[in-house]
Amino acid sequence: MIARILTAALALALLALPAAAQQKKRIEKAADLPRFAYKLDASLEQTVRDPAQFATFAKQFRRDTESVLADYEIEDKATLRQLIGSLALLDYLEGKPEAALAGLAKVKALQEKPADKLLSGMQLGAIIAAQKQTAGRDAAAYADDVARRIASALEAMPFPVVANDVREQKAGTEIMSESLALGYLREVLQPTVDKAGGVLSSEFAPVLVGARYRLTTVLPLKPTLVAAYAGYLARHTVVKPDIWAARDVELPATGPYAPVVVGIWDSGTDTSLFKGRVLLDKAGRPEVIAFDKYSNPASGELQPLPDAAKARLPAMKAHAKGFSDLQSNIDSPQAAEVKRYLSALAPDEYKAAIEELRLAGNYMHGTHVAGIAVAGNPYARIVVARMEYGHTLKPDPCPSMELAQRDAKAMQAYVDFLKGNGARVVNMSWGGDVSSYESDLELCGIGKTPEERKALARTYYDISRNALTKAFASAPEILFVTAAGNSNSDASFDESVPASIVLPNLLTVGAVDQAGDEASFTSYGPTVKVHANGYQVESTIPGGERIAESGTSMAAPQVTGLAAKMLAVNPKLQPADLIRIIVATADKTPDGRRVLINPKKAIAAATPRT
Repeated sequence: MIARILTAALALALLALPAAAQQKKRIEKAADLPRFAYKLDASLEQTVRDPAQFATFAKQFRRDTESVLADYEIEDKATLRQLIGSLALLDYLEGKPEAALAGLAKVKALQEKPADKLLSGMQLGAIIAAQKQTAGRDAAAYADDVARRIASALEAMPFPVVANDVREQKAGTEIMSESLALGYLREVLQPTVDKAGGVLSSEFAPVLVGARYRLTTVLPLKPTLVAAYAGYLARHTVVKPDIWAARDVELPATGPYAPVVVGIWDSGTDTSLFKGRVLLDKAGRPEVIAFDKYSNPASGELQPLPDAAKARLPAMKAHAKGFSDLQSNIDSPQAAEVKRYLSALAPDEYKAAIEELRLAGNYMHGTHVAGIAVAGNPYARIVVARMEYGHTLKPDPCPSMELAQRDAKAMQAYVDFLKGNGARVVNMSWGGDVSSYESDLELCGIGKTPEERKALARTYYDISRNALTKAFASAPEILFVTAAGNSNSDASFDESVPASIVLPNLLTVGAVDQAGDEASFTSYGPTVKVHANGYQVESTIPGGERIAESGTSMAAPQVTGLAAKMLAVNPKLQPADLIRIIVATADKTPDGRRVLINPKKAIAAATPRT
């Protein structure tokens, strides 16, 4: 009787709840979020520049963003940060500073990384406060007040926690220009909108909000912001401790060690830089499998460069070093040139400049990764699995069923090649997700509506994910190591591949810095089992020069290299053994967010007892 009464009371209580609460849909994956479309009456640049045009767009964008927050149950904090952050920017741009500050406070409460918790909303908060304080006064007083507030806020923060992020803020501000703020709108989104009859999807709508904020608020303060960040860094020159040197293990050149075949599944490797550590075929040539960006069989261990790019390769390498130096706050000639080059870009130079920078990054990536993976291991033997990344602003190739099917076949071919050459551990510092398919479909003008593109993207993505999963599972003797991604979000919620795939022979790696502090960019989530140094890691690039790069791309090969050393010590270990030992010997941080690999402990645990 009591049970029936309680059940009846519960039923009445549920009936009394508002209808919206009963119908609120739970968002399990990023791809489950609703899509919207916006009909624009002006060009994207006019929309961003003209207050009236922007207000018309912003009204629609606000309505839809608020409806998502009201109608859907979203637990993913990165998604909530993005939605609420967009509304906070709109509030500021629409002259509602108190609402903007309230939104910034909500975003700050959702931050998960220590540095993000401290720095979140600092810049815009200082700008709003300075505008209130200096209302009616001259621009110099306003700029000085912004600088003072930023300096005061930073001084209250622990330098080791925020140092990397402040350097990144400074570097990003130094290269900012109107051409960079508007270039993506002009060169990529405007042609897309023109093809769609003046319609832009909600996938790209936040770009307009960010562009207007940078154009109207940040660019006028560029010298002020750079000086504020630079002054803080100049006052705090303590170098963060390097925890990795004491943990590292370099295997001796002689001893009871076994050769280990290490697959570098990446953009290509300059094997001439790794003499004696490359797997050779019967003719004495490096073992290589390659597919081009269309998933057609190709040849060569490095991505072919157009003649014009070959001629500019020295400048491309100098720009890569300049970017690295900027991120490290090193005032080198290369850093100064990158700042000058990007800040002075004319509108018609944007496309060529950005595409060249992306091509250079792709060309150098695989060799840089290989250098990390085989460092300190004379028994490593590289086998090259070369893929090509697109570098153009507009997708090339565009997604299609034919391409998805070729990709699936290529994935299996890569794994069959690696397996046939005896690879024991394979590094994969690359990835994608279902939303990237959807974005490319829109940029290519494929699909009449957001929902049609959503369905197509899911089809193509599932083909790729299933093919990758099947390929990995077909080689249970190989440990596949993958980067978590650099989107500062949950790789599983985003459905990133390979990072979100769960298999007993796949290990996903997040990034920390030299002191073990979480990198600002690193993705996270349930599949990310360990972390390694991915911040300004020095390695070699084609031709032999050395530069430092950051990303989970640099963290994953640290773990690949550790696994290869463990196999050199004990070739009987299987992928499950390697993962178990690497995770068990890692050091979990007090906040529970980071699991730092400990090569010295892992190799000791892997060494057979005599």
